[in-house]
Amino acid sequence: MQAAGHILSRPGLAGCAIVADYRVPPAQASLRSPGGIFTLRPMGLVQALDYKLPVPSAVQRAMWHISSSRPGAWLLARSLPHVDKFVLRMSRGQVTLAGVASGIPVLTITTTGARSGLRRMTPLLGVPFGGDIAIIGTNFGQPGTPDWYYNLRAQPRAEVTYRNRSVTATAREGGAEERQAILGQAGKIYGGYEAYARRITDREIPIMILTG
Repeated sequence: MQAAGHILSRPGLAGCAIVADYRVPPAQASLRSPGGIFTLRPMGLVQALDYKLPVPSAVQRAMWHISSSRPGAWLLARSLPHVDKFVLRMSRGQVTLAGVASGIPVLTITTTGARSGLRRMTPLLGVPFGGDIAIIGTNFGQPGTPDWYYNLRAQPRAEVTYRNRSVTATAREGGAEERQAILGQAGKIYGGYEAYARRITDREIPIMILTG
């Protein structure tokens, strides 16, 4: 017997969880109540994607100084998204240049073009925020707001992919208190965010929170 659309608490096979021989897909999680009755609740995007933050090596941290410098950020803004798309395609979604060189965990966000209506794929650093994942539009500290932000404002539904897992998510704007917490967490994952943020003085840095 299959309980469609829910996942139970004990790990099972093939991306499922099994409790009392009920197999369900990894879309939601559940807990057993004190009375022995199972209650279901949504699984967070972090869990659904099995999104993990690596510990950067000393060499990778040293690369942060290069990538966050003005010349480095200028070059990356114009080249890294294209290079990472190529590397992701060649590695079947397993590897990115940003991940190898700087120890940065990269997600792929597929949005719908606000004007074109076409699918647009963008590699981005994801910042865990509770069970959700936040994405930040610093644009490497360069002028202008990234297109993916306008796409998500027009159509909040997006596909989020991490390695071999894809989940449909809904985006919303981060609130004032959430923004501070997310920017603080982002700086711990990748120190370049702090340098990018200091250079952005003419606009508010857009932050979207993705919920599965």
